[in-house]
Amino acid sequence: MSPGVASPPSTVEAFAVAEKAAEELVRRVGAAPKVAVVLGSGWRPVADALGDAEVELPMTALPGFRAPSVPGHEGTVRSLWAGGAQVVVFLGRSHLYEGRSPAEVVHAVRTAVIAGASVVVLTNAAGSLDPALGPGGVVLIRDHINLTGASPLSGDEPPAGYPSRFVDLTDLYSGRLREVSRSVDGSLAEGVYAALRGPHYETPAEIAMLRSAGAGLVGMSTALEAIAARHLGASVLGLSLVTNLAAGVSPEPLDHAEVLAAGAAAGPRLGELLVPLLPRLAGPLTGPRPA
Repeated sequence: MSPGVASPPSTVEAFAVAEKAAEELVRRVGAAPKVAVVLGSGWRPVADALGDAEVELPMTALPGFRAPSVPGHEGTVRSLWAGGAQVVVFLGRSHLYEGRSPAEVVHAVRTAVIAGASVVVLTNAAGSLDPALGPGGVVLIRDHINLTGASPLSGDEPPAGYPSRFVDLTDLYSGRLREVSRSVDGSLAEGVYAALRGPHYETPAEIAMLRSAGAGLVGMSTALEAIAARHLGASVLGLSLVTNLAAGVSPEPLDHAEVLAAGAAAGPRLGELLVPLLPRLAGPLTGPRPA
């Protein structure tokens, strides 16, 4: 490592910090979360649509969190009550292209699941490889292709009490949760999400390769978080909000500011889905509201 640059945490250290963050999260919220939601770029209006926050704090108030460096990622945590379950919402995430380690990228998800979340909803802004599916569409992630070259389970075996790192990803994105989502909105399409490291956008040749591999969406997040959540036994729902057509599909050059603007404009579409969906995702997790 270069002088002044901290080494990535070891596996044991990463889980230990996540345990401390989970303990602090429950203390701040006053209850264990049952559902965790990670919101993508610039989606505070989506968080607002979910209801009034009972608790809101900066991510950096919890152990192990660093403030996101990407425009559109606020770096705050909200807790609210929805559908008989405590829900924790992360506004913003960390990415590999920020120079973060895989453990840092999945820290929010690990924290939430260790704190008690049994369902994790991962949202993202994605490019579409299908000209028929333009900006504003919401797509259920059926599966992913992880081309980041990283895994949150690399390194030493997880500490005692945690599952083996050799986790089965056959049902990584829960078929049951996708069915629940379609019961709320039967028009939802499904697709395979290709995760690349970024931060640059893909070349037209890379997009052609991804399309031939079966991908319909492309982005720079989600895959590692999904793996970490599934490793800990949580059910995962992935939702991609299409903000642009991918390189070679779009007739215009790609620009991050335009992607953020498209995400903000289409954000209410995701909010309209999540508001009725969260109570159904909570499903058997529902119970009386704590006094």
